[in-house]
Amino acid sequence: MSTTRSLDALRLTKPELAVFVSGVASMGLEILAGRMIAPQFGSSIYTWGSIIGVFLAALSYGYHRGGKLAARQATNDRMARVFLLTAAYVAGLIFLGDLLLRATSGFPLPSRFASLPAITLLFGPPTYLLGYVSPYAAELSAKEGLGEASGHVYALGTIGSIVGAFATTYFLIPSLGVEQIALVFGLLSVGTALVLSRPGIDRDQMVASGFVVVLLVAAVGSGAAGLSVEGRVVYETQTPYQELQVVDLGDTRTLYLDGQRHSAMDKSDPDRHVFDYTRYFHLPLLMNDDVDRVLFIGGGGFTGPKHFAEEYDVTVDVAEIDPEVIDASKEYFDVEESEKLNIYNTGGRQYLQETNETYDLIVLDAYQKDKVPFELTTEEFMRLADSRLSEDGILFANVISAPTGPASKFYRAEYKTMSQVYPQVYSFPTASGSVVQNIEVVATKNESVVTEEQLLARNERRDIGIDLDSEIRNYQRTTRTGDVPVLRDDRAPVDSLLDPMVGQRYVIQQSNESGSSNETAGSLVAPSEPESYALGAQTSQTPLVAAPARKQ
Repeated sequence: MSTTRSLDALRLTKPELAVFVSGVASMGLEILAGRMIAPQFGSSIYTWGSIIGVFLAALSYGYHRGGKLAARQATNDRMARVFLLTAAYVAGLIFLGDLLLRATSGFPLPSRFASLPAITLLFGPPTYLLGYVSPYAAELSAKEGLGEASGHVYALGTIGSIVGAFATTYFLIPSLGVEQIALVFGLLSVGTALVLSRPGIDRDQMVASGFVVVLLVAAVGSGAAGLSVEGRVVYETQTPYQELQVVDLGDTRTLYLDGQRHSAMDKSDPDRHVFDYTRYFHLPLLMNDDVDRVLFIGGGGFTGPKHFAEEYDVTVDVAEIDPEVIDASKEYFDVEESEKLNIYNTGGRQYLQETNETYDLIVLDAYQKDKVPFELTTEEFMRLADSRLSEDGILFANVISAPTGPASKFYRAEYKTMSQVYPQVYSFPTASGSVVQNIEVVATKNESVVTEEQLLARNERRDIGIDLDSEIRNYQRTTRTGDVPVLRDDRAPVDSLLDPMVGQRYVIQQSNESGSSNETAGSLVAPSEPESYALGAQTSQTPLVAAPARKQ
């Protein structure tokens, strides 16, 4: 008897079910919004702040309107219509989402507000509709008194939001794509509408529900309208960290992370450097002639780690935080672990904190244009990396930024931060002008300056399997840093530094080299040579600040 009473107490009434599902759906859509918006606008704090603000505003307006109408119109059937309208809008979101994102990206707004029109248009209406449910449910509640009814509704809605947050984060996103997740919430809304209409579901309600289900399934089956990533998508998934796509265009296979090109491989010539910036990974070999162990923080398509493991007599370790990136690299980018190539599924900073290994070269390749783990940018991180480097060790950072102008703030702050720890810091822009591009920043523990002329001479003498003459000629050793902060764990405003890059074109230079098949793969160890370290050529910017000596 007591068990029966307990089960009855747990059984939700129709209004209670409606509130619970509205919480699940609204929070699930909020997390899904981040995945849909990020490829176009990035996932900075401004994007997430806009998402949270729009959802709260839409829910508040829905609560307000629903509260004014609840006394006259609150019925289970009306709540069922709310869920059907929400599901129908989700179907449109699946079909037209990509097109609407691109259409709203051209609004003349400051970069930090650029995502607001898209978020409002895509997610404001369904969230507003879901806001009607709570006041309707409070009006229909069997609880005695307004206070008890309201508190009960708030509690159920919050519990639903908690379930929606955890279910979307830990189950749906790792298992399904964006369209499939939206389909789940659409079908959940239709199912709830049918339950609310029972037992007296009439023919019109059945037809409406069936029509919305057809819309949802057709939207997913037909794919998104508008433009998509150029090429044939051979694999895509939502990882715990980002959207991942593998795209083939001719013989080139490209890894896209949150809509941005990250790595590429020539399927007909896997040894060729498709993106020019990966050639710069070899520059430290002209600065340190004795490299035995290399750490890459960030794997992506594993272009750099594969080249080092295959061409040099070194041990390569890779710390990659996203397990789906590791799996995709093995499946689609010919990555194989071996005695020379070790892959660890962990964050870069965590790996450095836990490892006892000492490295001659650490390559930091975990930054994206609009998403940078701040914990990998700070002075504390740079000192941690320094502690894991050998006496003549080198830290190489692949920074995506502009070399000058408003969009250069992140690069210049990173340069300034590295200069607090390392006695010499060099940079090598990979494209001309002030466009957003890959800028390779090289920091050395060796206090002697290596000039551009010395690097060119070493490139002629040493056999490292690749000719870096053109890359060396982009040599810079000074940059303006007076107006940017040193990044520290307690204050690293990375999002605000990245903000000027929003909406700007990211230029990745394509390599025209024929690949290592036409080059001799050599050893990292070259004969030592006498050097005279004089201050190298500087850029024409004024005023200029050279990399300061390391602080003790």
